[in-house]
Amino acid sequence: MRIRPLIIVAGLLLPLATAHPAAAATTVYQAEDATLSGASVATNHTGYTGTGFVDYVNAAGGYVQWSASSAAAGPATLTLRYANGTTTARPMDIAVNGTTVATGVSFAGTGSWDTWADRSVSVTLKAGANTVRATGTGADGGPNVDKLTVVSQDGGGTGPAVPFGSHQFAYAAGTLRPTGSQATLDQKVIDYYTTWKSAFIRQNCGNGWYQVISPDADHPYVAEGQGYGMVVVATMAGVDSNAKTIFDGMVKYMLAHPSVHNPNLLAAEQDSSCKSVNGSDSATDGDLDVALGLLLADRQWGSSGTYNYKDLAVKHINAIKANEVNPTTHLTLLGDWSTSGDSLYYVTRSSDWMIDHFRAFKKATGDSAWDTIRTAHQNLITSQQANYASSTGLLADFVVNTNTTPKPAPGKVLEDANDGKYWWNACRDPWRIGADAVTSGDSASLASARKINTWIKSKTGGNANSIGVGYALSGSQISSGSEPAFFAPFAVTAMTDPGSQAWLDALWTKMVNTSFSSNDYYSASIQLQVMILASGNYWLP
Repeated sequence: MRIRPLIIVAGLLLPLATAHPAAAATTVYQAEDATLSGASVATNHTGYTGTGFVDYVNAAGGYVQWSASSAAAGPATLTLRYANGTTTARPMDIAVNGTTVATGVSFAGTGSWDTWADRSVSVTLKAGANTVRATGTGADGGPNVDKLTVVSQDGGGTGPAVPFGSHQFAYAAGTLRPTGSQATLDQKVIDYYTTWKSAFIRQNCGNGWYQVISPDADHPYVAEGQGYGMVVVATMAGVDSNAKTIFDGMVKYMLAHPSVHNPNLLAAEQDSSCKSVNGSDSATDGDLDVALGLLLADRQWGSSGTYNYKDLAVKHINAIKANEVNPTTHLTLLGDWSTSGDSLYYVTRSSDWMIDHFRAFKKATGDSAWDTIRTAHQNLITSQQANYASSTGLLADFVVNTNTTPKPAPGKVLEDANDGKYWWNACRDPWRIGADAVTSGDSASLASARKINTWIKSKTGGNANSIGVGYALSGSQISSGSEPAFFAPFAVTAMTDPGSQAWLDALWTKMVNTSFSSNDYYSASIQLQVMILASGNYWLP
């Protein structure tokens, strides 16, 4: 039997028009060669490139405007190299082809006028000539600007087709995002990802493998972590130039560690030598994310390279349906080790109810069974909230008796005495339910997400620091302390409520101000994915 690690603590989607991803082209435009207004070329500070830099006058309204060419229409990244010798940020508006695409982008102090830094903004360019204008909006004008670097599509190659920050997929109408410029939100995610990647992505076992290490789980490498890693790395392509190499290393690792029951599923746990242990069977949550990661990779880079991502994804999806979904209830099993006659065959884990993944699987395979599976899970969420958590909307880690009268586990069925409460598995539910609500706009998912949001906002009085570690389904707190695995997911349900902007902002602020150590794989991985979603950068293939 495979047991999930127990951690101990005191819009509607818009279709992508491009069928084949395009390669990136990088072009540098010097500021001194641009069109200037309320600004002038200067050379009185060191460290600039080219023949000089541009110094804005100390007044709002001055601008630098470049003509930038793109071989193909599509997403691009604009990077301004700048210096700000003051301690006060100098904001600028960034406009492309006459339309402001980023308002009040902060250009923070760099320590001196001789010290230069980069600030990036994600935009969409048209094929051919584009105008890019950076306008100082503060009383002190803009910072000194050295150059503009444009990374755009060149019309061919190997992607990525959906670079992080390109925002090609709209969320459901009315979905909130944290307050602040889009560029600022994106940068916070990039910063967090960079730290997370350094802490948890490893090549410890050779063979060209990449793995996500999970020091706070019961084994060094778990399928849950590999699934998280594949989704995250595919999503961060564009800002991580090594994303495809890492992803392919994760695919190679996945293929080298098949489940003993179905070789198209991933064995759930590996030891420090990357040898599969504890039965070499699967865990459903890891496989669901692995399959989605492969679909994301197919959209990002196409499937004509080393790995046919689409073929691998479809095989994985079909294996999930065959071995990790109960054919009677249409609900997820705990893993492929749970078969008819097993005592846990009619037990399901709420954090595996990934409604948005089921939608993506239907789209990828055309198999209507995924509509049936999705509906079964949505109905179970709704009924569990109504029957067992009418005032909170919370779900239990595990639900039993799914073939008769589904109910929260009466006590320990797999992990501990809190299996029937909102604990270390179910803490992910607001994120998972909310992900479908904001991407699909589905009324059932929205209702379930809003029920949770209404309760937690009231429970804490809008104070994100008051979110505890675990709750009974009635709402009583299990443990004190503060864990990203528990507070971060509530940000996604907050996004679904037009009246929760201040609450969402409080949760976002808490996330960006919370650090983590190299032992915090679980909480940090959850928070990173919540930040990707909350910033508007989550999408489904």
